[in-house]
Amino acid sequence: LWGRNVHDSIAKFLQFQLTVNVVAVVVAFTGACVTQVRVTWAGEGVPEQPPTEELLLRRPHGRDHPLVSPTMLRNILGHALYQLLVIFTFLFAALQRAQRAQDPRREERL
Repeated sequence: LWGRNVHDSIAKFLQFQLTVNVVAVVVAFTGACVTQVRVTWAGEGVPEQPPTEELLLRRPHGRDHPLVSPTMLRNILGHALYQLLVIFTFLFAALQRAQRAQDPRREERL
């Protein structure tokens, strides 16, 4: 019971950590190359969840069973793309707003 639960907890933590790392690497690389903005991420792991009786109904994982399944990989990449879209939307919106604020042709409103 606990062995299967530990496997599931490790898999959940690994999926979370890889998603955060993919986003952090892409944002940091893009920021350094394009906008020269540094982004720092601090992630916390997923806490261990208590085991349920359902774990005993499924077969144990073998030694050759991959820890990152194709479904997990799809979820990692999907969530990473979503987070990148949101981050870059905010980043480029802020850059455009800053450029408009520095535009000398902009009308001053009191």
